[in-house]
Order: sequence, then structure tokens, then C-alpha cells
Amino acid sequence: MQYDTKIAIAVWNGLETWRKLNAVSFLAGGLVGQSPELIGEPYADGSGTQYGAMIRQPILVYEVEKADLTKANSRALSRGEVPIIFTADLFATGNDQDNRAAVAAVPLEELDLVAIALHADRKTVDKVMKGMKLHP
Repeated sequence: MQYDTKIAIAVWNGLETWRKLNAVSFLAGGLVGQSPELIGEPYADGSGTQYGAMIRQPILVYEVEKADLTKANSRALSRGEVPIIFTADLFATGNDQDNRAAVAAVPLEELDLVAIALHADRKTVDKVMKGMKLHP
């Protein structure tokens, strides 16, 4: 199935695996919070056991350098998009309020980005992630 939109998450290649997974998980949740239409229908197996819904379309995950994250954030913002970001400071916080305060304490130019997510039309996501490689 071809979707009109695309979902991409770029994560810094210098993170430990558990931190990559943590950041990507938080960003995927943020995508759904920002775009509730991304949620598909609930699942049921052949025995009728019910399961929760998932994001309805594939997520492209890129493994990138730090400079790529800054570039992607700038590209998204310049196109009027609202990216979802994860900064290194968020690994030291324990709740949403502290997360938001940690981001608010740092100007745009000094954000220590370790991951970024975007849900937008296909062409926009392609332009924002241009030159970046999918995570192996």
C-alpha cells in the first residue's frame, strides 16, 4: 500500500543500542500524539484474542551523524514542519515535565540532538532526510 505521507526517524550512530531504542520509542509515541490518525485498527488473532493497535504505516529509521540531525531539524523547520526531537539531556530526566524544561533551557542552535522524527508528505520527508542512510 502506498501512503500519501511518510514517517522517518533519524538517530545518532554514536548512541549505545539501548539509548537508540529508547529515543526511537519515545519519538514514535510522539508521532502518534502529534498525528493521532497514524493509529491503525486493533488486532485480533484467529482465536479472537484482542491486541492493541499499532502505527498504521512503516517507519523509516535512519542511522546518522550528529550533523545530519541538525540538518534534518533545520530542513524540517524551514518547510514549516514540526519535528519531534530527542536531545542528549533527556537521558538524565525522569518525566515529561523535566524533559520539556531540559529542551526549553537550550537555544535552537545549541540543542544536542540525538534523534529526530517527522511525519509529513512523502516529498517533504524525502527532502528532509536527503543523503541519510537507513539504519542497518
